[in-house]
Amino acid sequence: MLDQFKGCLLGAAIGDALGMARESTPPDFQRLHEGYRRAWRGHPNAGLKPGQFTDDTQMMLLVAGMLADGSYSEGEYAAALVRMYMNEDLRFPDAAVDAACRHLLLSGERPGGVASNTAGCTGIAVPFGLAYGDPVDVTERVVQACSVTHTHPAAHAGAVTVAILVHHAVRGRPDALDIAAKVAGLEDLALGSKIRDAVRLANEGISLESALSVIGSGVTVYQTVPLAFFLINRIKEATALLTTAAHVGGNTDTIALICGAYTGATRGKSALPQDLLDGLEGRDEIEATAARLYERSTTKP
Repeated sequence: MLDQFKGCLLGAAIGDALGMARESTPPDFQRLHEGYRRAWRGHPNAGLKPGQFTDDTQMMLLVAGMLADGSYSEGEYAAALVRMYMNEDLRFPDAAVDAACRHLLLSGERPGGVASNTAGCTGIAVPFGLAYGDPVDVTERVVQACSVTHTHPAAHAGAVTVAILVHHAVRGRPDALDIAAKVAGLEDLALGSKIRDAVRLANEGISLESALSVIGSGVTVYQTVPLAFFLINRIKEATALLTTAAHVGGNTDTIALICGAYTGATRGKSALPQDLLDGLEGRDEIEATAARLYERSTTKP
């Protein structure tokens, strides 16, 4: 299972790095460029190099490292996030994350989550899905962690859905997608319905352009998470899945992160494209974090 832990974190980071250059841009399926690219001049991510990732992976790795070291708490996470924000290390943060960090700064690091249904806390759900063996624990811990930046129940539901998907995928459950879709419906009826519709569209063979017009690729969990489920169900080959996810427009970094996390959790590091592994920022550190997280998850009482 170590290979799956590594694959999950690496796949998430690869997806994020692929989507980084096209975040908040219109869809572009006419020119599907494989590999990492630089954002266009004037884009918020223009200062990042090909292979670098956004705030989604930064926050994911922050939480993963704390869980691996046994030092995680919501207070410690909030304090570390604020330090990154103050030092301007947080890359183009989600609007809710930005607002929450400003509130934490002004309030002396008291909880300051924003009532936003964006998918800005989805990335931090991934390490919880890996670290905890009981799905109930996964759900509870994800909701508590997300509340540092997002207090809206829909944001929690989206993050829980991704955490449960990763949790079952990394443990070899072939029905991980089905389980996660059911959990989504229990957490948020509208989200569950949108995921079911997205999976149905994928199975019906609708074109990607038509599906995108129905599902959307915006920053809310009601678009980001269902579109990731559509893509995962539609496209089975890893490079094609990640490349397509990076070209859907809108919230490309988070959508591709979810696709990458699932691919790595299901098939392991060995299934990820070698050129994308080689060009990924901080690859060795991500692998080391995954290994420590795996060790802790298998040895803790």
